[in-house]
Amino acid sequence: MRRAMLSSTRALALAFLLASLPACFAMRGSHGGGQTGFTPPRRVDPQAVALPDGYRIEAVAVGLNFPTGVAFDASARPYVTEAGYSYGETWTTPRLLRVEPNGVLTEIAKGSAAPDGGGGAPWNGVAFHDGAFFVAAGGERDGGRILRIAMDGTITNIVTGLPSYGDHHTNGPVFGPDGALYFAQGTATNAGVVGRDNFDFGWLERRRDFHDTPCADVTLTGRNYTTRNPLTAAPDDEVSTGAFVPYGTATQAGQIIRGAVPCNGAVFRVAPTGGALQLVAWGFRNPFGLAFAPDGQLYAAENSFDVRGSRPVFGTGDVLWRVERGRWYGWPDYHAGRALTDTQWYKPRGEPAPGFVLASHPGVPPTPVALLGVHSASSGLDFARSAAFGHVGDAFIAQYGDMAPNVGKVLSPVGFKVVRVDVRTGVTEDFAANRGKTNAPASRLGTGGLERPVAARFDPSGDALYVVDFGVMTIGAKAQPVLGTGVLWRIMRTSAARP
Repeated sequence: MRRAMLSSTRALALAFLLASLPACFAMRGSHGGGQTGFTPPRRVDPQAVALPDGYRIEAVAVGLNFPTGVAFDASARPYVTEAGYSYGETWTTPRLLRVEPNGVLTEIAKGSAAPDGGGGAPWNGVAFHDGAFFVAAGGERDGGRILRIAMDGTITNIVTGLPSYGDHHTNGPVFGPDGALYFAQGTATNAGVVGRDNFDFGWLERRRDFHDTPCADVTLTGRNYTTRNPLTAAPDDEVSTGAFVPYGTATQAGQIIRGAVPCNGAVFRVAPTGGALQLVAWGFRNPFGLAFAPDGQLYAAENSFDVRGSRPVFGTGDVLWRVERGRWYGWPDYHAGRALTDTQWYKPRGEPAPGFVLASHPGVPPTPVALLGVHSASSGLDFARSAAFGHVGDAFIAQYGDMAPNVGKVLSPVGFKVVRVDVRTGVTEDFAANRGKTNAPASRLGTGGLERPVAARFDPSGDALYVVDFGVMTIGAKAQPVLGTGVLWRIMRTSAARP
């Protein structure tokens, strides 16, 4: 009896502790990595980056404008994409650049200068295949595309008309063992409902009719969300909006939303010469990074829900998925295989519970490979495949870092590093992170280390890991990116540590 009473007491104490944690969290201020100041120029100091014993890091190129991806030609020379756009509504010119051995950047191709049409910006990554480059052009202003760029800089559209005007864009790309091009398309919104946050992002005023499109027919619960209308000057103008419809459009219980391809929150497959899109999997929020493991299995790194908008969701870590053809992965009603109705942790303090917006679901979401940091913005990834580098078969993921408080509050910086994931166990360890007490960007620490790693890719030999560092982005009322602060890093094993 005494043991039972003690167990009951411990259970009650644990329940009280768990119930009190959200309140404690709510009472503390946000301390995100970008909540700092910055005065140019950016310092670059490899010694400020901590690595496991036996590895070294060096800067290969500096002064980049919003770099997002790296690829290698047939001679193993590195090429980098510059986005041409950043959150904060900062526009430049998207470009493909070759990085010369001395660090000089040679322009190979560029889009038109934004905002005069957008030039396909942001260019979110690049792959090399059969003598040409393939770029995921996010198309914030002019719709998503997949571009083929010849070695002489000639640009050809392979895919057009992708629904990429919203919060998240066209991402990737990567070639599979089958020779097909795989890429991802992010969602328009945080959680399926267009809201005031999308006005703050800048696109709602440009595209008042834009919203998420499902990849197959879905039936709604009819849940609507009422907000003040930022599209009018009237202070008391309010609108109600449901899921998968334009802003200010209410939905009804049992209403069917027709699916289509292309759609949002999905991974696609297409021939390198173009042609019909093939849907691989859907139900993702923002699958920014795609990579094939040495065994040919496709993986995706997904940016999970934020605590913002009409349907905020609390406490959702980013996810590493094993992508299975034909599966639905849960967005907008699940996180990491768990229904948003299943736990109190998904309910932000002072906000209604997210609940379901779908009356029935296209399937049962799978279990993720690994859960990553909340708001870590886990992005581009690649797999080790060389014994000379080590950790063969493990995933290396670039974490862009939190954008708190705009995406939700954090008690200390999250991300701003490269992590290594054992995909067999889900165990995650820091691989490249700034020296210091927290996982903060160099601008916050006052050092010359990493800022916002956005992509990680091994060179053709597999002996060197290249890390694309987007550069400095501080967070005030909105994101404040700094031009000319991007860096391409290279991590190698020291000769003394090689097997």
